[in-house]
Amino acid sequence: MEERNKKPIRSFRDLDVYQNSYKCSITVATRILSKLPQTERFDLRDQLSRSSKAIPRLIAEGFAKKHQRLGFQKYLDDAMAECNETIVSLEHVKDIYKIEVNLCNELVNLYDKSARQLFNLAEAWDKFKNRRRISKPYNDTGGDAV
Repeated sequence: MEERNKKPIRSFRDLDVYQNSYKCSITVATRILSKLPQTERFDLRDQLSRSSKAIPRLIAEGFAKKHQRLGFQKYLDDAMAECNETIVSLEHVKDIYKIEVNLCNELVNLYDKSARQLFNLAEAWDKFKNRRRISKPYNDTGGDAV
């Protein structure tokens, strides 16, 4: 397995999954939504708009709660759910309306990748949090954690 140069994560903007999902949400907003028929204004169009924009927002909001026991995890889980919802909506756009079929396929693949990245991030974060708990320093008087 090849080793990537890993940059420190100082902000949610440093997360690849944030960057990818943000770019995808812009593509959905600028290249897909306006092509949907007016009859879908309050259903598919609104839902696709909300779910695609929710993913980077949830990552950003969750990152602010990364030190809470389950805070970040909940937001990552919700972002994964929004990825799945966005995939279904894009498949509806493609299969019902035949709008930007190739682009929809590409976006479905990118949202699927984002969901997997979110899962892997949640797993890695959980291991990191557990590792930090285990390695807490002890005081000099008998082993209780400080």
